[in-house]
Amino acid sequence: MLEDSYLWIEKSLTTIHQANWYRSVRTLESLPGAEVVLEGKPVINFASNDYLGLAGDYRLIEAAIAAIQTFGTGSTGSRLMTGHRELHRQLELEIAALKQTEDALVFSSGYLANLGAIASLVGARDLILADEYNHSSLKNGGILSQATQIDYQHCNLADLSQNLAQYRSHYRRCLIVSDTVFSMDGDLCPLPEILELAEAHNCMVLVDEAHATGVFGDNGAGCVEYFGLTSFPLIQIGTLSKSLGSLGGYVAGSKNLVDFLRNRAASFIYTTALSIADTATALAALKIIRQEPEHRQQLWENVSTLKQLISQELPEINLLPSASPIICISMGSPSQALQLTQQLREQGIFAPAIRPPTVPTSRIRLTLMATHETQHLQALVAALKTSINRHLA
Repeated sequence: MLEDSYLWIEKSLTTIHQANWYRSVRTLESLPGAEVVLEGKPVINFASNDYLGLAGDYRLIEAAIAAIQTFGTGSTGSRLMTGHRELHRQLELEIAALKQTEDALVFSSGYLANLGAIASLVGARDLILADEYNHSSLKNGGILSQATQIDYQHCNLADLSQNLAQYRSHYRRCLIVSDTVFSMDGDLCPLPEILELAEAHNCMVLVDEAHATGVFGDNGAGCVEYFGLTSFPLIQIGTLSKSLGSLGGYVAGSKNLVDFLRNRAASFIYTTALSIADTATALAALKIIRQEPEHRQQLWENVSTLKQLISQELPEINLLPSASPIICISMGSPSQALQLTQQLREQGIFAPAIRPPTVPTSRIRLTLMATHETQHLQALVAALKTSINRHLA
């Protein structure tokens, strides 16, 4: 019977359940923010990438509404056909100004930006050297490109250097690829040293600033600015869906790079343009980031406060090394992570369990926002303390 061809799906789902890897969506029933309603229950939200708390800002909402009233809802086609609006170009120029690059190109998501850029820049005769903890979109961009892709050990410069010495000369072009902020750990890549190795071995460098844009640097431009490397020729990719409270992705770099991708990146050419509402929302967010640095300052104050509270109240907790608003509690197994996240939810704290295969080891991932207040952080620590004491009892 034809149905027999699909029986393997049920077996695979059973395996996923048995490994405690099963995932399902949870419905938010309120505006984004530090406090949300999750499936009918008010909770303090430590699961959002809305680092500056802009996704629920009335100015972004008003910008989206005004844009829809002027231009309608859908873009109706790809940018190169019928979908381009002047707002799209304004957004690209604003991104380039923030990132201090010659130009930028907007995609319909950050995932599409990575796929399109990597698959356009290298091919079957080329080499990609990638941090083993890179985001899925970076990995899949490498697969799509058909280049030889070799992972180097996480943030291990000696391993990267060894791979360059061993393999670089065998390939036409080489692209070094890394997140700047690793989304499931919170640590930073050693970007200055990576650029030194790239220069020594004639390599291009592509960095994903998804979790750094709006958060790092004097102007919120990201880790490239934070490390003082804005004058270096590299390829910066990011998203509009985190600190900018919208949706979409971008590539920022030289005018030649952007012009090349506009003509070669399939995920730009053959995809409907970013919606008008998302475009206007991102523009409004960039204006706030530029004019109101206090949001970023408050975010970093919250990071410092939470780390201090955990150090004082819960010294037994094993935190993964982090230099960002992403703070992870290491857990021994998927079942332990699931148990802790459930106990936290019962106490009004939304903090997700992250498990394999997304990450090599299980953890509770906490993300801080500028809109968290001190009592939110105190409530989190108190809930963690209660859960840990319950586990030890």
